[in-house]
Parts: sequence; C-alpha cells; structure tokens
Amino acid sequence: MLIREFAPETPFKGYTKINDYIPALEAAGYKPEQITKILVTHKHPDHTGELKSFPHAKIYIGPEDADALKLTGDNIIRCEYTDGAYKNFEHSQKIADGIYFIKARGHTNGNSIIIVENDGKFYMIHGDVTYNDAALKANKLSVVFEDLAAARDTLNRVREFIKNNPTIYLSTHTPEGIENLEKDLIMKLD
Repeated sequence: MLIREFAPETPFKGYTKINDYIPALEAAGYKPEQITKILVTHKHPDHTGELKSFPHAKIYIGPEDADALKLTGDNIIRCEYTDGAYKNFEHSQKIADGIYFIKARGHTNGNSIIIVENDGKFYMIHGDVTYNDAALKANKLSVVFEDLAAARDTLNRVREFIKNNPTIYLSTHTPEGIENLEKDLIMKLD
C-alpha cells in the first residue's frame, strides 16, 4: 500500500515543492497504472485534482461528494459504508485487511476518514477535519465546513478515537502529517 501526500501548492520547510504529481509518483518508483485503489477523503480539488491521471484505479469516495463532482464510470466506488461501526464511528467500509473508510461528514457532506491499522497502531488520514495538530489539540474545527453540526460530531469522534487508540494523526496541509508518519508519532491530546 502506498500512502503519499503530494502537495504541489505548498512547499514546506525541509520538503521540496512538487510541480507535477505524475513525475513525483514516478520518482518514488511507481507508475500511474500500478495504482489500483485511491481513497478520497473529500471532494475539494486539492484532494481530487489528479484523479484523471489514474484511469486504472478504483476510486473510493463518499456518495455525496461523488455526486458533487459528477463522477461516473465503473471505476468510481460510491462508498455506502455497509460494514457497520468501526470503534466509535457509526459507519465504515472495510477496503482491505486493516484499511477502513469511515463516514465523517462535516467538512463536506461526503467527507470520509481513512484508518489504517498496522502493528497495533492506527494511522488516521483525515483530509481536513482539522488543518493541523494544534487545532486538533485545541478542539477547533477547520475553517471550511458544509455542515457545522456534523463537523463538530466528527471532530468529537476523532478526539475520542485518539484518546482510546494509539493514533498517528496525518494532517494534509502542514508538514506535521509527513513528520508524524516519518516519526511514527502517537498523537497526545493533552
């Protein structure tokens, strides 16, 4: 499984700005046709802009966001979260052993969280539930949301999950996500 956050619009200290996703992917040793599954946290273009570059991949996305993007085709998997609860989250879809797609409305109506289990740890790829670790610790929502009540419920569930499970929190708009992954850093809320 390849988990890589490519952020072409935002160079971070110590990280090189990526000018194009495909050359960056190829530099990491992968070709677009090797990617078989893509899990989309939400519809915003900074998270979906290069889906067209992976014509062989099955794209998992919340149905509301699939509708908003007008995504069609046999490779679009409108995730219906049919596997029931996952820990304290009410709706989930098991994608593969140890990989779960979690319904997490709020930031967008089709927002999802990805949780990967590995060696007793939980890697939470949350899209934009918060924009950085400080906001998570301060219990502050991201500044963009389509449903405030749902966004608050999602953040409360994320915080509860982190309190009860050794979780590496992978933010997407700051270097903290990359650093947390590299250091295998368990999030502490206090």
